[in-house]
Amino acid sequence: MKITDLKCTVIGQNPVVRIMTDQGIDGYGEAEATKSYLRPYVLFYRDYILGEDPTNVESVMLKIRRLGGFKPWGSAISAIEMALWDITGKASGLPVYKLLGGKIRDKVRVYNGGVRFELKGFFPRDYAENMAKIKGAKEGFTIVKQAIGYHGPMARQVPNFTYSEIRPRVGGFNPSRGPLTESGLNHVIACVEAMKKVLGDEVGLALDCGPGWTIPDAIRLAKALEPLNIMWLEDLLTGDYVPYVSPGMYREVTTSTSTPIHTGEQIYLRQNFQELIEKRAVRIIGPDPCDVGGIAEMKWIAEYADLHGILIAPHGIFDGLIGIAAHIHAGATMPDNYIAFEYPVASPEWWYDIVDGLPDPIVTNGFIEVWDKPGLGVVFNKEAKKYLPEEDADFFD
Repeated sequence: MKITDLKCTVIGQNPVVRIMTDQGIDGYGEAEATKSYLRPYVLFYRDYILGEDPTNVESVMLKIRRLGGFKPWGSAISAIEMALWDITGKASGLPVYKLLGGKIRDKVRVYNGGVRFELKGFFPRDYAENMAKIKGAKEGFTIVKQAIGYHGPMARQVPNFTYSEIRPRVGGFNPSRGPLTESGLNHVIACVEAMKKVLGDEVGLALDCGPGWTIPDAIRLAKALEPLNIMWLEDLLTGDYVPYVSPGMYREVTTSTSTPIHTGEQIYLRQNFQELIEKRAVRIIGPDPCDVGGIAEMKWIAEYADLHGILIAPHGIFDGLIGIAAHIHAGATMPDNYIAFEYPVASPEWWYDIVDGLPDPIVTNGFIEVWDKPGLGVVFNKEAKKYLPEEDADFFD
């Protein structure tokens, strides 16, 4: 089998990769909905992989893996890797999880991710009300994540929150960073207490915090929240599109508290997790299969983390419906350090009408059942063609 073409289009908001072969078997991968600009970056790799056997996944990846980079530049590589596994599974008649070593769980836990309800404000009562809605969501999440601090509008909306200048958001990202005032820190703690009062011990609470915190404030927050048994504090110091890891800084926070510290959504490749894991700089890592280099890359990182006593809760809020499939196949095979992945939703909602293969409902009581269809098991139906951009009208031909 040989690769004959690599295509990329944007369906709705998500870039979609299609790899075609001389045996009529094709495979699909997907990138985050925030990266509609990714098409030319994917097509850059076309000449590197033409003529290769797509079922020799690692051989193909060796040709292109070194040409990626931290978020967002690893996304193109990751989507291509997903498509290669999709082809390999279809060619062998096996689900991707079988090719990764087989599943150790029949259902994979998720947390809320893309299922959100609008916050009416950024004060404790607003967070409590919002948390009640998420707790009552039809998906029945057993873990809920909420943004606080520098992640989201809180720092701009709450008076006297920080000693630093609050800079305007650019492209949806928060560029602000600096020490919190005492009232700012107390405000965050009060909001978390209000959320935890709603959730009780029935639903775990994780917090997406930054980046932007200083080390002293991160330690103060983590220690103050210890009695609440928070699932994790995510991306306090780095995260999002930060192109470095800072394991030494994270280790200082981690060793100062029993509250688990989490990071990793922006990191590309196992090599860039190495120091974070070996120094035990965090308690939980959160690679994204759409950024880290793909499905097998994320599984390898999970295995290495497990050897060092570190848990994994993958990022995935914008990964789309093919992204859900990637998470399911990887999550089914991961060791017992696996917690849950961040559940993405379709964007726009009509995505649910153009793919077949997902369970209905997708999430039941906070879990997704692992399916046995060949490849990733999610396929486009005939309705998908009408949503293609005009310039990519031949994408499915």
